[in-house]
Parts: sequence; structure tokens; C-alpha cells
Amino acid sequence: MFPTEPAAVNNGFGTLIKNRNFMLLWIGQIISQLADKVFFVLMVALLDNYPVPPGLAENTMYSSLMVVFTIPAILFGSLGGILVDRLPKKLIMVGSDVVRGILTLLIPVLPREFTILLIITFSISSITQFFAPAEQAAIPQIVKPQNLMAANALFSSTMMGALIVGFAIGEPILTWAKNTLGNNVGQELVVALLYIISAAIMQPINFQETTIIVDEGNTQPSHPWTEFTQSISYIKKNRLVLNAMLQLITLYCVFAALTVLAIRLAADFNLQEKQFGFFLAAAGVGMVIGAAILGHWGHKLHHKPLPLLGFLLIGLVLGVISLTHNLLLALLLCTLLGIGAALIGVPMQTLIQQQTPANMHGKVFGFQNHAVNIALSVPLAIAGPLTDMLGLRTVLTSMSFIVMLVGLWAWKNTKKVLQD
Repeated sequence: MFPTEPAAVNNGFGTLIKNRNFMLLWIGQIISQLADKVFFVLMVALLDNYPVPPGLAENTMYSSLMVVFTIPAILFGSLGGILVDRLPKKLIMVGSDVVRGILTLLIPVLPREFTILLIITFSISSITQFFAPAEQAAIPQIVKPQNLMAANALFSSTMMGALIVGFAIGEPILTWAKNTLGNNVGQELVVALLYIISAAIMQPINFQETTIIVDEGNTQPSHPWTEFTQSISYIKKNRLVLNAMLQLITLYCVFAALTVLAIRLAADFNLQEKQFGFFLAAAGVGMVIGAAILGHWGHKLHHKPLPLLGFLLIGLVLGVISLTHNLLLALLLCTLLGIGAALIGVPMQTLIQQQTPANMHGKVFGFQNHAVNIALSVPLAIAGPLTDMLGLRTVLTSMSFIVMLVGLWAWKNTKKVLQD
């Protein structure tokens, strides 16, 4: 039982491939996502070229960089969504890529001071908060309702693919750029070109914009704070959207905790701590597989309790992986976990898009990104200390029960909403 509109006609990915606007948006998103990941690798690599400020240790520089990269998501998530509903989405996406490319090119010409690097990092991360909700809001405007499941499946799979590939190829690409194009500007030039290429690809996109937000009886745009409260009010009233958003937040929190726990898990399997990415990569492969299944056969699974199955599968994996000592089996379990994540993420994102009016897309998606990023800080902060106190297996087993309970609660709550 999946509460979205049934698909009258759905040819899976085949229909999307024929949609020129969608293909331009999808390809542009892939390149922009790659640019984001390679940019982060670049910032970490550049720290070796910057003198350590007085009173700071080298490890503190790395921590400061990560904090500055993360803070804009908490500060500007909802603001980005409000602007998305006020301005053309293509302008925001193309403009964001161009500005990020220019800022990246400024790095080699500015003084080599750590504070300046933090400012550039903060600025680029802040601009990214406007790109994300514009992208989500653009999908329903260029894709027919019956193809939203396939579209979200494709976006989810390639987003995870960019996460895996971006961090994997970031260092080799930057090394090649430094050796081929020069140590002074080569690395920054490659990252900037990725952003500019993304902007160029998305420039021809053509779709109907819904950008004017007005109050009843008033032709002037609402105050941003009013629009922010409108988004909260809408989400509270639409229990299906609220339920879907809570499930997405839970899913992201699980992955945030696993990012920390994977480091300890690697040690249990006699791997080096830096090899924890094997488990995350396996989960990413699972998400790609799950998204591909939903994208091609999602219309046939319309009435199945996909999110419930996803939560139960994730809970089962978390419980079993704490008992196994076989690395191959553990990687297979992580792949199944990724499939479960796709069964939650793709349908719930599709539901939010279907249930939200076009003139609310930006605000709702902006608030969603905002809420997710704030929620992520909790598992990132407590997963490590809890593991130190209780042990890895206890934490994984506890997460298993919590995830299953959330899945059952969400399923019962959705049934109740649909019956009211």
C-alpha cells in the first residue's frame, strides 16, 4: 500500500530517456554532484599548502573545514526553498553552478590564508543549498505524474553513484590535473570546469515556471518569514507529506549513524579504518539496484507497502550484521540495506512531490533539506560515544529494533490517514 497516484501509463526509464528536458536536468545533476564531491576532496588536499594558523592544530583545521562545509545546510536550507518559489528554477540551478565555478577559480589567486579558504568553502556550500531544492522542485514540472517514481529512482541512484564515484575519483583527477595543468591552478580549474559544464548542459531546459507567491488579495510576494511559516503549516496539515518526511529523516539518520559505525565495523573485520568506505559503497550499490527496480517496475508495485518492507529489511540487516564475522556476507548485507533504503527513499520523495502544490515545491523541499540536515547532527554526534559505552553490537541491535518500530508506526499511521 503506497499512497501515490496510480500510473496510467508507465514505461519505466524508457519514457524518461525520450524527455529532453529531464535528460538535460539529470545529466547536469550528475556533473554538478561530481563537482561537489571533488570540490570537497580539493579543500582537504589544499590544507597541506596552507600554513597552520597560530593556536590551531592541524587536525583542528580539518575539523573546522568540515564544520564550515556543513553549517550552511542548517542555516540556509529553508531560505533556499523560499527563493526557489520566487525565482526561475533554471536561473537558480545554472546561476549556482556558474557562481560556484567562479569562486573555485578564485582560490589560487587569493592569499593562502586558512580563513580565506574557510570563507570560500562556506560560500560554495551556501550556494549549494539553493541548488538542491530547485532541482527537486524542477522534476515535477518536466516529468508527468505517472513517471515521477521512475524519475526519482533515477535521480536517487545517480546521486548515490556520484557520492561513491566522486570521492573515489576525486584524488586521481586532482593529481592528474596538478601534474598536467600545473600545480598552481590545475586542480581548481578542473573543479570549476565541472560546474560550468553542468550549467551549460542545463541552460537549454525549458519548462513552465511557477514563481510568483502572493497572499490572498495581494499582488506582492509574501514576506520570507510568512512563507516559511506557510510551509510548516502546510506540512502539519498534510499528514501524508509529514509522514513521508519523517520516514525520510529517519532513513537519513540511519545512514548518518552508519557512516560513524562503519569505521568501527571495519576494525571488527580486520580492515584499516580508512577502508570503512567498503561498507558504505556496498550500501550505495544496493540503493542503485533498488532504485533501478523501482524505476522499471515501480508502477506494478503501487499497492505494496514498500516503505514498510524497506524499514523491515534495514532492521533485519542491522541485527544480522552485528552477528556475522564474514566480510563477504557483511558486504552483501550492506547491499540489501541499500535496497531497503531505496524502497523508502524513492516512494516517499515521489509522494511529497505528488502531494505538494507547484507553488509550494521550493518551500517544502527547502524545509525538508533543512530538517534532514538538522536531524543528521544527532546521530553523527551520539553514535560514536554510544558505541564506546555500549559496544558496536549493542548499538546495531538497538538500531535494528528502533528502525523496525518506526517502519511499523509509519505504516499504521499512513493507513489511518488514508482511511480518514
